[in-house]
Formats: sequence, structure tokens, C-alpha cells
Amino acid sequence: MPKQKTRKSIARRFKITPKGKVLRRQSFRRHLKAGKSKSRLKNLKRVVEIKGFYAKKIKKALGF
Repeated sequence: MPKQKTRKSIARRFKITPKGKVLRRQSFRRHLKAGKSKSRLKNLKRVVEIKGFYAKKIKKALGF
């Protein structure tokens, strides 16, 4: 049976921790920052964990 290929687009966007959690960066931080408060931009810096069925799908696409 052939090896399962990694989805490279997903591999660039998500990170799997040693314990198996799926992490992603938050959106709305690239441009148009003048209209957003400093605290909001600071909170958007944070890396967020993905849970549930979506995390399971991402792990499968990455070969975990």
C-alpha cells in the first residue's frame, strides 16, 4: 500500500504539539490595523488550539 502524502497547504498553516493538539494562528492581523485597538491586536497575536471534529480532519490530512 502506498504512503499517505502530507497536505502541504495544511502543514504550513497548522502545527501539531507533542501531545497531539492542533494549533493555528488567528486571522484579521495582516492589514487595516489602524481601526483595531491595541488590546485587540495583542489578543490576535495568540496561537489558538483547534478542537473537535475539525482538529481530527486536520490531523488526518497531515498523516497523524
